[in-house]
Amino acid sequence: MSETPFDAARYLKQTRFGPVGVDGQRRIAGARVFLCGCGALGSVLAESLVRAGVGTLRLADRDIVEASNLPRQTLFTEADATASIPKAVAAAERLSAINSACRVEPHVVDVTASVVRDLAADVDLILDGTDNFETRYLLNDAAHEFDLPWVFAGVLGAEGQVLAIDPGRTACLRCLMPEPPAAGDGPTCDTAGVIGPAVGVIASLAAAQALKVLAAGRLAVTPTLAVVDCWQPRVNLIDVGGPDPDCPACRGRRDWLEERRGSSSTVLCGRNAVQVAADAEMPFSFPIFTQRISGPDGVTATRHWVRFARDVGPARYEFTVFRDGRTIVHGTEDVARARSLHAEFVGS
Repeated sequence: MSETPFDAARYLKQTRFGPVGVDGQRRIAGARVFLCGCGALGSVLAESLVRAGVGTLRLADRDIVEASNLPRQTLFTEADATASIPKAVAAAERLSAINSACRVEPHVVDVTASVVRDLAADVDLILDGTDNFETRYLLNDAAHEFDLPWVFAGVLGAEGQVLAIDPGRTACLRCLMPEPPAAGDGPTCDTAGVIGPAVGVIASLAAAQALKVLAAGRLAVTPTLAVVDCWQPRVNLIDVGGPDPDCPACRGRRDWLEERRGSSSTVLCGRNAVQVAADAEMPFSFPIFTQRISGPDGVTATRHWVRFARDVGPARYEFTVFRDGRTIVHGTEDVARARSLHAEFVGS
């Protein structure tokens, strides 16, 4: 992390906060941050860091803006939803208008083991703006692999958790949860919902931890898990201590990064849709696919995705195919069904 000049007048109030100061602001201005996910949590995290003057923010998100995002995802507008703009692209446009001195790098990708190395290799900090544990375990592996601090955050209903992690010095995600929750073992956003104020509180706490690390260094990380209920309200602070000597990640295993764990298909919470990953063994040409696909109802295409619908028996399914070969199959939460439809209408 370098010490970089900044507009002193713009950040006057921030530098007057003792733990940041002028030197801390220089470090923030020279910092590079990878934010995985720019939906609900990610929107608040991204805007907080850009307004705080972070030098480079690398955004990665796999999804497009929909109207159901707008109550919680503060970077987006109705126009973004109507045009189905990729979240990373819409977020980058808004963030660049907020702070032109910040370099914002949007990546419309699913953060998987095959791409996370490039996204995380040259940054100072990883931030969790995701909505699923599988990706969080991958981020935990990447943080260990590249020896990077990272901030875990999660929210459901009116409750959430935040934990800053310094791999090798503090407990990591896998120390606290050796295995991800099994499907169906707990509530999801489909069953419990989520409210915008809870997202704002949790993401703001995570952003504060991020600024603390960027301004003061990774030794400023304290092993404290904050558990917040915004409805009551109630806050619990739990000292999670150092690494668990039996933690597989702390002992060098990279199960998600090395693809021993993880799934190629994901049920998208609250969407009645499944994302089917591209087949790594099969080459995919987005321009060729766009040219060959056709249907009675027509095809909608942008430079980021192509969308079409098909009737199968009494059911109607919609397919959104991205440049990287990923497909979101709308109209089912059955992974096997989605894979079958994908093989039939997109290609195996």
